[in-house]
Amino acid sequence: MRIESKSDYKMYLSADLDALNIKPSLKNKLTHDIWSFQKSLRKLEYYLNCKHGLLSRVYTVLLRLRVRKKGRKLGFSIPPNAFGPGLSIAHAGTIVVNANARIGRNCRIHVCVNIGADIRDGNKAPNIGDDCYIGPGAKIYGDIVLGDNIGIGANAVVNKSFSGNVTIAGMPAKVISENGPKSYRDQKK
Repeated sequence: MRIESKSDYKMYLSADLDALNIKPSLKNKLTHDIWSFQKSLRKLEYYLNCKHGLLSRVYTVLLRLRVRKKGRKLGFSIPPNAFGPGLSIAHAGTIVVNANARIGRNCRIHVCVNIGADIRDGNKAPNIGDDCYIGPGAKIYGDIVLGDNIGIGANAVVNKSFSGNVTIAGMPAKVISENGPKSYRDQKK
């Protein structure tokens, strides 16, 4: 899924805001660095996917520079069009995502996460489904597919595919629970 229209762009921003659990206030607009990064990333995605013409190309270059600058400040190396709507970056700190990785809707991602390419083919990277939780320090790499509603524990090393609705952890990762993150969120309600 990608931003393909102005309405998609607004929907992504709204979903990201909800996922971050912050209110659209002036204070947050001025002080919430992660929200500022995500807004810039989504605007870059919108211009890359929807706007064409010389002025749009020039503005896209400026947006790339803004996203890179904000990303470096926060420790993020996140390419455009990698995450679906509802991205929630938990904290500032190192997060590196390969440009070929695809992560679905409602992803919560923590610090020191690396989502990288296959060692044999740098164009093949993980494809992660919707409603995922990626714990601090997780390393996910290779030409793998992780299903919807998957939880990845802290410091897990994930180098093989897993179906959805599970929690995985360890080095190498293995299934530790038949419940995914949605079932834990539902228990809180």
